[in-house]
Amino acid sequence: MANVFYNRIIRKLVVGFGNLFDNITLVRYNPDESEAERFIVPIAYATKEDYVKRLEDDYNLNKKIQTTLPRMSYDMNGFSYDATRKQNTNIRNFVASGGTATSQYNPVPYNFDFNLYLYVRNIEDASQILEHILSYFTPDYTIKLNLIPEMGIVKEIPVVLNSTVQDIDYEGNKDRDTRIIIWTLNFTVKGYIFGPTSQVGLIKNSITNVYNEITTDQQIQFTMSNTGIGVYQTGEFVYQGYSLNTATATAKVVEFNNNKLTLTNINGNFVSSMPVVGARTNSNYSFISYNIGPQKLVVIDNTPVPANTVPGGAYTYLTTVTETANTGSWTSLKKTWKNCLR
Repeated sequence: MANVFYNRIIRKLVVGFGNLFDNITLVRYNPDESEAERFIVPIAYATKEDYVKRLEDDYNLNKKIQTTLPRMSYDMNGFSYDATRKQNTNIRNFVASGGTATSQYNPVPYNFDFNLYLYVRNIEDASQILEHILSYFTPDYTIKLNLIPEMGIVKEIPVVLNSTVQDIDYEGNKDRDTRIIIWTLNFTVKGYIFGPTSQVGLIKNSITNVYNEITTDQQIQFTMSNTGIGVYQTGEFVYQGYSLNTATATAKVVEFNNNKLTLTNINGNFVSSMPVVGARTNSNYSFISYNIGPQKLVVIDNTPVPANTVPGGAYTYLTTVTETANTGSWTSLKKTWKNCLR
Protein backbone atom coordinates (compact mmCIF):
# COMPACT_ATOMS: atom_id res chain seq x y z
CA MET A 1 0.00 0.00 0.00
CA ALA A 2 1.36 3.43 -0.93
CA ASN A 3 2.45 5.82 1.81
CA VAL A 4 -0.27 8.51 1.76
CA PHE A 5 0.55 11.81 3.43
CA TYR A 6 -0.72 15.39 3.36
CA ASN A 7 1.14 18.07 5.29
CA ARG A 8 -1.18 20.92 4.14
CA ILE A 9 1.87 23.08 3.40
CA ILE A 10 0.34 24.92 0.42
CA ARG A 11 -2.84 25.57 2.39
CA LYS A 12 -0.81 26.98 5.29
CA LEU A 13 1.11 29.26 2.92
CA VAL A 14 -2.14 30.53 1.37
CA VAL A 15 -3.70 31.18 4.77
CA GLY A 16 -0.51 32.75 6.11
CA PHE A 17 -0.30 35.10 3.13
CA GLY A 18 -3.94 36.15 3.47
CA ASN A 19 -3.55 36.81 7.20
CA LEU A 20 -0.99 39.50 6.41
CA PHE A 21 -3.77 41.72 5.04
CA ASP A 22 -6.87 40.69 7.00
CA ASN A 23 -6.75 43.48 9.57
CA ILE A 24 -6.22 46.65 7.53
CA THR A 25 -8.30 49.52 8.87
CA LEU A 26 -9.39 52.32 6.54
CA VAL A 27 -10.29 55.75 7.96
CA ARG A 28 -12.31 58.31 6.03
CA TYR A 29 -12.14 61.98 6.95
CA ASN A 30 -14.40 64.99 6.79
CA PRO A 31 -13.31 68.17 4.94
CA ASP A 32 -11.97 69.54 8.25
CA GLU A 33 -9.83 66.37 8.61
CA SER A 34 -11.90 65.05 11.48
CA GLU A 35 -12.66 61.34 11.37
CA ALA A 36 -15.88 60.47 9.59
CA GLU A 37 -15.80 56.65 9.73
CA ARG A 38 -13.46 53.73 10.01
CA PHE A 39 -13.81 50.06 9.12
CA ILE A 40 -11.70 46.98 8.41
CA VAL A 41 -11.21 46.33 4.69
CA PRO A 42 -12.66 42.85 3.89
CA ILE A 43 -10.48 40.33 2.07
CA ALA A 44 -11.38 37.09 0.27
CA TYR A 45 -9.61 34.40 -1.73
CA ALA A 46 -10.65 35.02 -5.34
CA THR A 47 -9.15 35.83 -8.72
CA LYS A 48 -9.48 39.35 -10.10
CA GLU A 49 -11.76 38.29 -12.95
CA ASP A 50 -14.22 36.50 -10.66
CA TYR A 51 -14.30 39.33 -8.18
CA VAL A 52 -14.76 42.03 -10.83
CA LYS A 53 -17.65 40.07 -12.31
CA ARG A 54 -19.29 39.93 -8.92
CA LEU A 55 -18.86 43.69 -8.52
CA GLU A 56 -20.42 44.28 -11.93
CA ASP A 57 -23.37 42.01 -11.22
CA ASP A 58 -23.94 43.37 -7.72
CA TYR A 59 -21.79 46.46 -7.56
CA ASN A 60 -22.70 47.54 -4.03
CA LEU A 61 -22.77 43.93 -2.78
CA ASN A 62 -26.17 44.62 -1.27
CA LYS A 63 -27.61 41.17 -1.82
CA LYS A 64 -25.67 39.52 1.01
CA ILE A 65 -23.77 42.19 2.92
CA GLN A 66 -24.28 45.90 3.53
CA THR A 67 -20.69 46.95 2.83
CA THR A 68 -19.46 48.85 -0.20
CA LEU A 69 -15.96 49.25 -1.56
CA PRO A 70 -13.05 49.15 -0.81
CA ARG A 71 -12.43 45.43 -0.74
CA MET A 72 -9.48 43.11 -1.38
CA SER A 73 -8.92 39.66 -2.81
CA TYR A 74 -5.89 37.46 -3.43
CA ASP A 75 -4.98 34.26 -5.22
CA MET A 76 -2.01 31.98 -5.86
CA ASN A 77 -1.24 31.69 -9.57
CA GLY A 78 1.74 29.31 -9.66
CA PHE A 79 4.95 28.11 -8.06
CA SER A 80 8.44 27.08 -9.18
CA TYR A 81 11.45 25.24 -7.79
CA ASP A 82 14.12 27.47 -6.22
CA ALA A 83 17.57 25.93 -6.80
CA THR A 84 19.32 28.74 -4.87
CA ARG A 85 17.85 27.51 -1.59
CA LYS A 86 18.42 23.79 -2.13
CA GLN A 87 19.36 21.75 0.95
CA ASN A 88 20.89 18.31 1.26
CA THR A 89 17.79 16.15 0.83
CA ASN A 90 19.57 13.09 2.28
CA ILE A 91 19.68 14.65 5.77
CA ARG A 92 16.84 13.77 8.11
CA ASN A 93 15.47 15.61 11.15
CA PHE A 94 14.47 13.64 14.23
CA VAL A 95 12.13 14.29 17.13
CA ALA A 96 11.22 12.16 20.16
CA SER A 97 7.87 10.41 19.90
CA GLY A 98 7.11 8.39 23.02
CA GLY A 99 9.51 5.47 23.18
CA THR A 100 10.49 5.85 19.52
CA ALA A 101 11.47 8.70 17.20
CA THR A 102 9.90 10.39 14.17
CA SER A 103 12.07 11.39 11.23
CA GLN A 104 11.60 13.53 8.13
CA TYR A 105 13.93 14.47 5.29
CA ASN A 106 14.87 18.07 4.55
CA PRO A 107 12.22 19.98 2.55
CA VAL A 108 12.35 21.07 -1.09
CA PRO A 109 12.37 24.87 -1.65
CA TYR A 110 9.67 26.38 -3.88
CA ASN A 111 8.70 29.96 -4.73
CA PHE A 112 4.95 30.60 -4.66
CA ASP A 113 3.52 33.48 -6.72
CA PHE A 114 0.62 35.44 -5.18
CA ASN A 115 -1.39 38.41 -6.39
CA LEU A 116 -3.19 40.80 -4.05
CA TYR A 117 -5.97 42.93 -5.60
CA LEU A 118 -7.34 46.20 -4.16
CA TYR A 119 -10.79 47.29 -5.39
CA VAL A 120 -11.57 50.92 -4.56
CA ARG A 121 -13.79 53.74 -5.82
CA ASN A 122 -11.44 56.62 -5.25
CA ILE A 123 -7.71 57.18 -5.30
CA GLU A 124 -7.61 58.37 -1.66
CA ASP A 125 -8.79 55.00 -0.35
CA ALA A 126 -6.24 53.20 -2.51
CA SER A 127 -3.40 55.46 -1.34
CA GLN A 128 -4.21 54.84 2.31
CA ILE A 129 -4.32 51.06 1.89
CA LEU A 130 -1.15 51.01 -0.17
CA GLU A 131 0.74 53.05 2.41
CA HIS A 132 -0.37 50.62 5.07
CA ILE A 133 0.98 47.67 3.04
CA LEU A 134 4.10 49.07 1.39
CA SER A 135 5.61 50.39 4.62
CA TYR A 136 6.23 46.81 5.81
CA PHE A 137 7.96 45.49 2.67
CA THR A 138 11.64 46.35 2.10
CA PRO A 139 11.04 44.63 -0.31
CA ASP A 140 10.35 41.54 1.81
CA TYR A 141 8.51 40.80 5.04
CA THR A 142 9.07 37.60 7.00
CA ILE A 143 6.29 35.56 8.56
CA LYS A 144 6.68 32.59 10.87
CA LEU A 145 4.63 29.45 10.10
CA ASN A 146 4.27 26.21 12.05
CA LEU A 147 4.58 23.98 8.99
CA ILE A 148 5.07 20.52 10.59
CA PRO A 149 3.68 20.64 14.16
CA GLU A 150 4.47 16.99 14.97
CA MET A 151 8.13 17.61 14.11
CA GLY A 152 8.29 21.02 15.76
CA ILE A 153 9.34 22.57 12.42
CA VAL A 154 8.62 26.30 12.42
CA LYS A 155 9.96 28.17 9.40
CA GLU A 156 10.48 31.86 8.81
CA ILE A 157 9.02 32.47 5.35
CA PRO A 158 10.04 35.61 3.41
CA VAL A 159 7.24 37.33 1.45
CA VAL A 160 8.78 39.48 -1.30
CA LEU A 161 6.90 42.33 -2.98
CA ASN A 162 7.81 42.27 -6.68
CA SER A 163 5.61 44.90 -8.34
CA THR A 164 2.50 47.08 -8.10
CA VAL A 165 0.26 47.87 -11.07
CA GLN A 166 -2.76 50.18 -11.26
CA ASP A 167 -5.75 49.58 -13.52
CA ILE A 168 -8.53 52.19 -13.72
CA ASP A 169 -11.68 51.16 -15.57
CA TYR A 170 -13.54 54.24 -16.82
CA GLU A 171 -15.84 52.36 -19.13
CA GLY A 172 -19.20 50.96 -18.25
CA ASN A 173 -22.91 51.11 -18.97
CA LYS A 174 -25.09 54.16 -18.23
CA ASP A 175 -26.35 52.73 -14.95
CA ARG A 176 -22.87 52.57 -13.54
CA ASP A 177 -22.17 55.89 -11.86
CA THR A 178 -18.49 55.51 -10.98
CA ARG A 179 -15.24 54.00 -12.09
CA ILE A 180 -13.39 50.95 -10.72
CA ILE A 181 -9.82 51.36 -9.52
CA ILE A 182 -7.91 48.09 -9.19
CA TRP A 183 -4.39 47.78 -7.79
CA THR A 184 -2.52 44.51 -8.40
CA LEU A 185 0.38 43.70 -6.06
CA ASN A 186 2.54 40.73 -7.03
CA PHE A 187 4.35 38.78 -4.30
CA THR A 188 6.73 35.82 -4.10
CA VAL A 189 6.46 33.60 -1.02
CA LYS A 190 9.66 31.61 -0.45
CA GLY A 191 8.20 28.44 0.96
CA TYR A 192 9.00 24.74 1.19
CA ILE A 193 7.40 21.39 0.37
CA PHE A 194 7.90 18.61 2.92
CA GLY A 195 7.78 14.85 2.42
CA PRO A 196 6.24 12.24 4.73
CA THR A 197 7.27 11.53 8.30
CA SER A 198 8.21 8.04 9.42
CA GLN A 199 8.68 6.20 12.70
CA VAL A 200 12.20 4.90 13.32
CA GLY A 201 13.67 2.57 15.90
CA LEU A 202 16.38 3.35 18.41
CA ILE A 203 19.93 2.03 18.55
CA LYS A 204 20.55 1.22 22.20
CA ASN A 205 23.71 -0.84 21.76
CA SER A 206 26.70 0.08 19.60
CA ILE A 207 29.60 -2.34 19.07
CA THR A 208 32.74 -1.28 17.20
CA ASN A 209 35.41 -3.81 16.17
CA VAL A 210 38.90 -2.53 15.42
CA TYR A 211 41.14 -4.73 13.21
CA ASN A 212 44.78 -4.48 12.26
CA GLU A 213 45.60 -3.03 8.85
CA ILE A 214 45.59 -5.40 5.88
CA THR A 215 48.72 -4.97 3.74
CA THR A 216 50.68 -6.97 1.18
CA ASP A 217 52.67 -8.41 4.11
CA GLN A 218 49.51 -9.90 5.59
CA GLN A 219 49.90 -13.63 6.28
CA ILE A 220 47.16 -15.88 4.93
CA GLN A 221 46.79 -19.52 5.94
CA PHE A 222 45.69 -22.07 3.32
CA THR A 223 44.27 -25.48 4.20
CA MET A 224 45.77 -27.84 1.61
CA SER A 225 44.27 -31.09 0.36
CA ASN A 226 45.61 -34.45 1.61
CA THR A 227 46.59 -35.50 -1.90
CA GLY A 228 49.73 -33.94 -3.29
CA ILE A 229 53.51 -34.33 -3.39
CA GLY A 230 56.50 -32.66 -1.74
CA VAL A 231 57.09 -30.42 1.25
CA TYR A 232 57.09 -26.64 0.85
CA GLN A 233 60.16 -24.92 2.30
CA THR A 234 60.14 -21.69 4.28
CA GLY A 235 61.21 -18.78 2.12
CA GLU A 236 60.55 -20.38 -1.24
CA PHE A 237 58.12 -18.88 -3.75
CA VAL A 238 54.99 -20.70 -4.83
CA TYR A 239 52.82 -20.00 -7.84
CA GLN A 240 49.82 -21.04 -9.92
CA GLY A 241 50.25 -21.35 -13.67
CA TYR A 242 52.76 -22.86 -16.11
CA SER A 243 55.86 -21.26 -14.57
CA LEU A 244 56.94 -18.70 -11.98
CA ASN A 245 57.54 -16.09 -14.69
CA THR A 246 54.11 -16.53 -16.29
CA ALA A 247 52.19 -17.29 -13.08
CA THR A 248 48.69 -15.95 -12.45
CA ALA A 249 49.41 -15.77 -8.70
CA THR A 250 52.59 -15.88 -6.59
CA ALA A 251 53.48 -15.80 -2.88
CA LYS A 252 56.25 -16.55 -0.39
CA VAL A 253 56.12 -19.48 2.06
CA VAL A 254 56.15 -18.61 5.75
CA GLU A 255 55.35 -22.06 7.13
CA PHE A 256 54.04 -25.46 6.03
CA ASN A 257 52.82 -27.78 8.78
CA ASN A 258 50.02 -30.37 9.00
CA ASN A 259 48.62 -29.43 5.62
CA LYS A 260 48.49 -25.75 6.69
CA LEU A 261 50.40 -23.52 4.26
CA THR A 262 51.01 -19.95 5.49
CA LEU A 263 51.87 -17.46 2.74
CA THR A 264 52.84 -13.80 2.55
CA ASN A 265 53.70 -11.26 -0.19
CA ILE A 266 50.72 -12.49 -2.20
CA ASN A 267 50.27 -11.20 -5.75
CA GLY A 268 47.38 -12.22 -7.96
CA ASN A 269 44.41 -14.38 -7.09
CA PHE A 270 44.90 -17.98 -5.93
CA VAL A 271 42.08 -20.31 -6.99
CA SER A 272 41.20 -23.72 -5.55
CA SER A 273 40.89 -25.37 -8.99
CA MET A 274 44.66 -25.11 -9.71
CA PRO A 275 47.63 -26.61 -7.83
CA VAL A 276 49.99 -24.42 -5.81
CA VAL A 277 53.50 -25.29 -7.05
CA GLY A 278 56.73 -24.72 -5.10
CA ALA A 279 59.33 -23.00 -7.30
CA ARG A 280 62.27 -24.66 -5.46
CA THR A 281 60.85 -28.00 -4.20
CA ASN A 282 58.28 -28.61 -6.97
CA SER A 283 55.76 -29.36 -4.23
CA ASN A 284 52.28 -29.60 -5.64
CA TYR A 285 49.01 -29.33 -3.69
CA SER A 286 45.62 -27.76 -4.25
CA PHE A 287 43.91 -25.98 -1.36
CA ILE A 288 40.50 -26.50 0.21
CA SER A 289 40.01 -23.20 2.02
CA TYR A 290 41.90 -20.18 3.34
CA ASN A 291 41.60 -17.59 6.09
CA ILE A 292 42.22 -13.96 5.15
CA GLY A 293 40.45 -12.35 8.11
CA PRO A 294 42.53 -9.65 9.78
CA GLN A 295 43.23 -9.93 13.49
CA LYS A 296 40.70 -8.29 15.79
CA LEU A 297 42.50 -5.93 18.15
CA VAL A 298 39.82 -4.01 20.10
CA VAL A 299 36.08 -4.30 20.80
CA ILE A 300 34.24 -1.11 21.93
CA ASP A 301 30.76 -1.64 23.40
CA ASN A 302 28.47 1.36 24.14
CA THR A 303 25.21 1.00 26.10
CA PRO A 304 22.95 3.72 27.60
CA VAL A 305 22.39 4.03 31.34
CA PRO A 306 19.58 3.37 32.17
CA ALA A 307 18.94 0.76 29.48
CA ASN A 308 15.27 1.80 29.01
CA THR A 309 16.09 5.41 28.13
CA VAL A 310 14.00 7.32 25.59
CA PRO A 311 14.93 10.17 23.20
CA GLY A 312 15.14 13.50 24.98
CA GLY A 313 15.51 11.89 28.41
CA ALA A 314 18.37 12.36 30.87
CA TYR A 315 20.89 9.54 30.67
CA THR A 316 24.58 8.68 30.44
CA TYR A 317 26.31 5.86 28.61
CA LEU A 318 28.74 3.13 29.56
CA THR A 319 31.69 2.33 27.30
CA THR A 320 33.42 -1.02 27.64
CA VAL A 321 36.72 -1.46 25.76
CA THR A 322 38.23 -4.93 25.37
CA GLU A 323 41.69 -5.51 23.89
CA THR A 324 41.59 -8.97 22.36
CA ALA A 325 45.18 -8.93 21.10
CA ASN A 326 46.72 -8.30 24.50
CA THR A 327 43.92 -10.03 26.50
CA GLY A 328 43.40 -6.86 28.49
CA SER A 329 40.18 -4.95 29.20
CA TRP A 330 38.82 -1.95 31.12
CA THR A 331 35.61 0.11 31.41
CA SER A 332 34.94 3.84 31.54
CA LEU A 333 31.83 5.92 32.31
CA LYS A 334 31.03 9.08 30.31
CA LYS A 335 28.36 11.76 30.67
CA THR A 336 26.47 11.97 27.37
CA TRP A 337 24.91 9.52 24.93
CA LYS A 338 24.77 10.89 21.39
CA ASN A 339 23.60 9.62 18.00
CA CYS A 340 21.19 7.12 19.51
CA LEU A 341 18.61 7.75 16.75
CA ARG A 342 18.62 5.57 13.69
